[in-house]
Amino acid sequence: MPIAYGTAHRMILNRGRVTAGDKVLVMGASGGVGTCCVQLAKMVGAEVAACTSSAVKGEKLRTMGADHIIDTSSENYVEATRALWGRPRVFGDGGGADVIVNYNGGESWTECFRALSLGGRLLICGATNGHDPKTDLRYIWSFEFDILGSNGWERKDLEALLKL
Repeated sequence: MPIAYGTAHRMILNRGRVTAGDKVLVMGASGGVGTCCVQLAKMVGAEVAACTSSAVKGEKLRTMGADHIIDTSSENYVEATRALWGRPRVFGDGGGADVIVNYNGGESWTECFRALSLGGRLLICGATNGHDPKTDLRYIWSFEFDILGSNGWERKDLEALLKL
């Protein structure tokens, strides 16, 4: 509980402020922190798209509450997100995910900017696929993104989880 759920609680509820109606994309959703992010986002009423690398893992994520499964072994997650929620737009009505959980870093870091909504929140707690990806800074200011790091958990996160 302390590592996976504590980290997910801090990211989803404290740092990311996910609430009912938010559209949340969880990268690496079949991992420990990812599955907890799916469950906690669903608990507060968010619509959740879970990225995973196989259909079998996708079905397990669906039983945990994921509304949409994106199988990254056969789908581009940016295009799949745009198909679900529309293309993000700088002006007017736009699509995209309100929140993206990306603890992978690497190439997915750069790509996820194209799936995040205007004013969207990007949550990160690691960089398993690389810590120094090229970043197009124009996305950050044009779409007014909030990039929120999370360094594990605090005691209050575990106390809140125990109450749940």
